[in-house]
This record gives sequence, structure tokens and C-alpha cells, in this order.
Amino acid sequence: TIRIIREECIIQGVVDEAQIAYILATVEWETNHTWLPVKEAYWVSEKWRKKHLKYYPYFGRGFVQITWKENYEKFGKLLGADLAKHPDLALYPAYAVYILVHGFKYGTFTGKKLDDYMTSEGNFDFVGARHIINGSDKAHTIASLAKEFMV
Repeated sequence: TIRIIREECIIQGVVDEAQIAYILATVEWETNHTWLPVKEAYWVSEKWRKKHLKYYPYFGRGFVQITWKENYEKFGKLLGADLAKHPDLALYPAYAVYILVHGFKYGTFTGKKLDDYMTSEGNFDFVGARHIINGSDKAHTIASLAKEFMV
């Protein structure tokens, strides 16, 4: 998984090691250390998700758990696949890795992108970069993981 993420980073023009380290750390955290594209709360039933997730059936899927119909439509257009009609396609590794890197590079998830927090001049804010995905939830934990990937 790490190899395919690194390869997709290069394909999409993400070559800064700090940026790649942060992407890898986020995947490690968001997939619960499985390194696989997963469904949000994969340990519970579909029935539970339907009852408890207000954005069902557009709950999180992939390496970074894209949510909401608008995001499935947006990434579906980019991929040339009908993710809105078939949301589980976001679990396919080729789609999941594209969504992952594209969202980080271009700010497709929240409007924030890697270049807002990490520059090629060596300045990086691993804690603040959590805003690319999910506000500040677990920002320090993911920052620590990113630092490990920098070694």
C-alpha cells in the first residue's frame, strides 16, 4: 500500500517527502492501521450505519473516508465512474488512492491542501495539516506518525 500511495503521489506531482509522509500518516490513522481502503466504522453493521450516520448511504469509504453525496459525485466525475450510484467503488484501491492524493494536493476535501501547510522550502505544520481532512481531530497523533515517516 505504501508503494502504491508513493507512486500515485509522483503521478499527481506530490514529491515533497514531508507531504508524502503526512499522506502516509493519515492513511495509517484513517484506516485504523489496516492500510486498506475501509468503510467508515467498518466494525459495525450496515444496519447500524443506516440508523446512525446522517449522510447514509454516502458514509466514509476509502483511505480517507470521503462522505456526503456531493463528494461522491465530485470524485466520480474526476474518475469517470458513477460513485454516487455505486459508492462502494470508492473502496477500489485504484480509486481510493487517486481520491486520497487528489484531495490532499488540490484541497478537494475541505478546501485546504498540502501546500497550505508544507512547502518545498522545508516548512511544514503537521498539526495544522489535519484541516485538510478533518479539522483538528487527532491532529497531534497523526503529526507524530508523519514524523516517523520522515526518518
